[in-house]
Amino acid sequence: MARFRLRTLRRFAFFLLLAALTAIVLRWISLERWHRTQVARDVPAEIEIPEKTPTPSQPSKPPVITGRLDTARLFSGITVHATVDPIPGGAASEERADPQSYVLDLKLHARVPAPNKTIEELAKVSPELPRLLPGLAAMLTPDSVSPFFKELYDTKLKLLQENLVRLDQLLSRHNFYDCQTVLQLRHPESHRRAVLLQSDMDVDADGSDSDRLPAGSGASPNFKPVTSFRWPKKSLIPNAYLPPLEEKLKRYEGELSVKGTAAERKRELKGAISQLRDEIESLKRYSFLIGATDPYIVLPSGLGKADGGKVGDYVVVVFGEVIYPAIVGDIGPSDKAGEASLRVAKEINANATPNNRPVSDLKVTYLIFPGTADPPFGPPDLEKLQARCETLVKEIGGASVPLHHWENIIPPLPSPTPTPTPMPTPSATPASSAATPAAASMFAFPLPSPTP
Repeated sequence: MARFRLRTLRRFAFFLLLAALTAIVLRWISLERWHRTQVARDVPAEIEIPEKTPTPSQPSKPPVITGRLDTARLFSGITVHATVDPIPGGAASEERADPQSYVLDLKLHARVPAPNKTIEELAKVSPELPRLLPGLAAMLTPDSVSPFFKELYDTKLKLLQENLVRLDQLLSRHNFYDCQTVLQLRHPESHRRAVLLQSDMDVDADGSDSDRLPAGSGASPNFKPVTSFRWPKKSLIPNAYLPPLEEKLKRYEGELSVKGTAAERKRELKGAISQLRDEIESLKRYSFLIGATDPYIVLPSGLGKADGGKVGDYVVVVFGEVIYPAIVGDIGPSDKAGEASLRVAKEINANATPNNRPVSDLKVTYLIFPGTADPPFGPPDLEKLQARCETLVKEIGGASVPLHHWENIIPPLPSPTPTPTPMPTPSATPASSAATPAAASMFAFPLPSPTP
């Protein structure tokens, strides 16, 4: 009996010692793992991209995410893999004080697309393109890819890096992959240059011109009454969007004059006031394209610097079996490609609105002709636009279908009530009558002359 008890005690002591050794080893392993994760930790917000330059240097202080954010409900279309990795630690009071005890590592894997280079690749997304523009194949070379394509996606990646800790503001999957290719082309015989951009189509409803449409054309949530394409006003009719801007300016100036306004708020107000004054002055002096009535496209900022496309250049937009003439009417963000006026969008898809794009797939081809702008600018001459684009298309091999013909949809202005005017002197009459036809020929839609 004594031997049995002694043997039992020895076994119990052995198992107790073994359990203690196992606990020590596990504790040592967990501490080593924790130590290695702290030593080898990369930037908390990191983008992992194959064959890219090294990641930027580590910030001095890692960003902290606070507030409510449901990663499962991200609208950006990002696939989320979520796991929790528990690591044995010390006392709760110690771990609470250590910022490295509770860490979320963010790593966004983004595949950078390759541009289409051949007519066969272009036809995969736009099957009718080779037939509509038969001379396009002769303009493609192995070196046709524009450097702007890489610049565009580098800009997108930079924005992802800057906003990675703001998950609800990341570019959506749709907007990240919004450009299929950008090609620099030149016809071998006519030497006519062209820039081909294959993308989807978002909607631009900006712009205003009180000379042609005094009441305005409505406003979307992101509406701006100006476009990059502008010209001096030709009438005394005030812009319909001036009163709300002047009211906002008065409100900001009143807030700025209050003595108790915080210094940071004053800096914000000064910047906003300066911007409002510039916009008000522009609306008083200039007229602009109107997104709802004028056919134009929007180029991403930076494309002109890389390939030469600028405001006022002529463009053809190819979708399906139709070729639409247009002009470059505005410059958009540097990280976004594929945008046209509401007039073009509705012609392609009657359901298009400022918040509903007409084409979501990358099936729209924009063909820009650099260096073709005709300054000084004025209201769009739709017949001239038609003839100019037809000539440019012929210089790249022609088209197998007639170009779409735009009709003027702006209602005519009411005839002004005639007022008696003093008879002009004989010397002034020839100069006045000679100037009237020349001025009227500059515009697509003749405007009544302002009363002296």
